Amino acid sequence: MSVKVKIPEIGESITEVTLGSWMVENGDEVEEGDILCEIESDKATVELPADSSGVIEIQSEEGSDHKIGDVIAVISPGDGKPKKKEEPNKEDSQEEDDDESDGENQSDDSSSEKNASPAARKILAENSIELSSVKGTGKDGRITKEDALNAAENKSAPKDNKKETAKGEVKDSKEKSQAEEATSSYFSRNKKSEKMTRLRKTISKRLVEAKNTTAMLTTFNEVDMSAVMELRKKYKDRFKEKFDVNLGFMSFFAKACAYALKEVPGVNAQIDGENIIYHDYVDIGVAVSTPKGLVVPVVRNVESLSLAQIEKEIVRLATKARDGKISIDEMEGGTFTITNGGIFGSMLSTPIINLPQSAILGMHNIVERPVAIDGKVEIRPIMYLALSYDHRLVDGKESVTYLYKVKEMLEDPTRLLLEV
Repeated sequence: MSVKVKIPEIGESITEVTLGSWMVENGDEVEEGDILCEIESDKATVELPADSSGVIEIQSEEGSDHKIGDVIAVISPGDGKPKKKEEPNKEDSQEEDDDESDGENQSDDSSSEKNASPAARKILAENSIELSSVKGTGKDGRITKEDALNAAENKSAPKDNKKETAKGEVKDSKEKSQAEEATSSYFSRNKKSEKMTRLRKTISKRLVEAKNTTAMLTTFNEVDMSAVMELRKKYKDRFKEKFDVNLGFMSFFAKACAYALKEVPGVNAQIDGENIIYHDYVDIGVAVSTPKGLVVPVVRNVESLSLAQIEKEIVRLATKARDGKISIDEMEGGTFTITNGGIFGSMLSTPIINLPQSAILGMHNIVERPVAIDGKVEIRPIMYLALSYDHRLVDGKESVTYLYKVKEMLEDPTRLLLEV
């Protein structure tokens, strides 16, 4: 009996998705549980496994848009062609033999096939590119789909950009060779066109919506990070030993923001039509940059978590996000957002509100600057903070008060423990 492969329900608010890469080919024999394809929603990319074994008949192309419940393939009983596998070349086989004779394990490069995603293997095979020649940027050196696309593009790009000289014109061959080498090495006129992913289209839509529908304003302050940096330096080793996680800046900021949000509840509220919804809990979204775009997983009940619990949850969510394994539930329902442009070297920015929230805090890089301390000029590690907020809900007094409370907590981090 044939089984239809349908687009599954991914999340409550998701009604349309884009079919990403097929991991199998038409007529392949698949087994129950095999990953058939990737499905891109406006929040995350998920893998679709086979519900039964048999021969697959693909009925939809990569990049096509579908609604929940659409049929994209049919699996019928019978024997089909086995899925293609990468055949090692003679040189690789010889290297493997040498490794076995020496009694040593293979290196990470010789096991690239195991560290490449199915989509990446398919792209590399279609372009006759050896797995060992591609450097993976994913977790543990895994070759991602983007790595494979870049390798294919580099292979097809012209290596030379030679210019023909006019007929009868005589030039020194050495100068011509040098000019051509310089042109091919430093200049390019290549262009490429890529279809926007559903995630990128949704990000664009939501950012424009936030800009056009809110009365957005940004207020700034600066924080002396000396106390936090000294605390981290003093206890980071013991913290790591006890909790098996690094003590980073984000947990201090998340805890300081949670305390300030409880003190100034309007910043933690949302507009719902003509009503204002106040939350007695603090769910903070932490913006994470991934190869496919910006995602914002949410750390729940930050006000009740310890620094160690916050650090562990941030690491867990960020790792899943970068690996493309984050779920829809883990990105929904935040009441406030923190974004850290400082890890990329940003000195100052005005972050855009993540709707339907009413505010977002922007962190930036820490730079040693001269500041006046008790009438004397001292060099201190200073970070600029930016709070963008919806002026329809948050007044100037509330926004400035909130940001100053965050500043106070960070400049005297013992207050985070005492909650004073």
